[in-house]
Amino acid sequence: MYKPIIGLEIHVELKTKSKLFCACSNNPDETKPNVNICPICMGHPGVLPVINKEAVKKIVKAALALNCEIAKSSEFYRKLYFYPDLPKGYQISQDISPLAKNGFIKIDGKKIRVHEIHLEEDVAKLVHPQGEDYSLVDFNRAGIPLIELVTEPDINSALVARRFAQELQLILRYLNVSDANMEKGQMRVEVNVSLSSEHSKKLGTKVEIKNLNSFRAVNEATNFEIARQKKLLEENKKVVPETMGWDDEKRLTFSQREKGGGAFSTEDFHAPEPNLFPLRLTDTYIEKIRSEIPELPSQREERFKKEYHLSGKEIGLYVIQKDLGEYFEKVVSELNNWVKAKKLKEKITGNEFKKLVKLASNYISTDLQGLLRGASARGEDFLITPENFAEFISMIYLGEISSKIAKTLLKEMFGAGGDPSQIIEEKGLRQITDETELEKIAKDVIKKNPKPVGDYQKGKEEALQFLVGQIMAQTKGKANPEKINKILRKLLS
Repeated sequence: MYKPIIGLEIHVELKTKSKLFCACSNNPDETKPNVNICPICMGHPGVLPVINKEAVKKIVKAALALNCEIAKSSEFYRKLYFYPDLPKGYQISQDISPLAKNGFIKIDGKKIRVHEIHLEEDVAKLVHPQGEDYSLVDFNRAGIPLIELVTEPDINSALVARRFAQELQLILRYLNVSDANMEKGQMRVEVNVSLSSEHSKKLGTKVEIKNLNSFRAVNEATNFEIARQKKLLEENKKVVPETMGWDDEKRLTFSQREKGGGAFSTEDFHAPEPNLFPLRLTDTYIEKIRSEIPELPSQREERFKKEYHLSGKEIGLYVIQKDLGEYFEKVVSELNNWVKAKKLKEKITGNEFKKLVKLASNYISTDLQGLLRGASARGEDFLITPENFAEFISMIYLGEISSKIAKTLLKEMFGAGGDPSQIIEEKGLRQITDETELEKIAKDVIKKNPKPVGDYQKGKEEALQFLVGQIMAQTKGKANPEKINKILRKLLS
């Protein structure tokens, strides 16, 4: 039996206006190649880099949120190697003298330790035209501020590796440190996998899978590599230390190069960066940044559990979609105001208010969420204010509108915004609550449906629901279902 030992190296582009050492724009949405470049990020002779203060602040904030120790002094080095995506022939990096160490993220209650986080500049982007025998280089990305996070080998499954990367992305977004969009290359994951005997403390041969650009790829590539190494070991073959790529179409890893070594290895060839002073951080500076850290995903999850008593699925939605969670809380606040304004505080309290909150969450997490997905795909704005949504929920709670009318009303509100009461009057959606009118409609439905009437009188309860449905259809969903039910039972008793 073999156990997988997994560590991650994750590169994340920071969300800054300019690059790490020059004033060129850091614009991930730029589509025209080689426009955000200058002599500094292109490495022309005689130019001098100047550190981006905002990039330093953001890496410190990320490191503090990940429970790291911050180095008061850290230095930059030149990581020397030759590759077409490296305009200077070296990369300026802190990987020899990292700014932060010894952090952790909790996944299912277990600490996954962060070995270090350091700051460096990103490399250019290689473009490989399909069917051509050449590659192109876009230098817009060269010099963008990048953090590299390295974990300890504390991960033992592909699922935990994936969940670590997802939690990291969420934390960075809460901090507004990075959008960490994997499709845009703003977050890239490398997985180091080795297998060792179940009872052995000795690590197996490490294989690195480079540049995974989706959470699914992290999961699938890790599982594939575990299975590949296990098969080799079971056949008494050696696992070669190498760098692997991941073929997203064929769903397999493939060898890119064997890990080098010896005097001419370029993997660890560094020299001090002579044009940058060491970073010196004071306690005051660090504590000021610590004070700016907002509520983090795990903290929000715990608070929502205690305050709102929602399902795990709903809480997960509000944690992952931070803006939606904030909207939900504004709606709850408006519902509180509504209860006070209507002087219903004595009636709607404790468990009863929880029902009101739960009703709001049900509509936000299902109907509203569905409308938001469609609007996002069409590039439309969201116009319903928390106050109007709270009024909408109060109408449902008080039985002023049926669930069918509620769905129609919500669509109208979503398209145009506006007050739900006004839309009900304009669109003729007012619910029929007059008992005399409802009784007249019920008698007409009873007369037209003798068989279901007879079935109900023989004890078939479901026949009554059929009759309710007929009344709802005749009134176009404007009847009050509870009142209909009572009237039908009275007329048929």
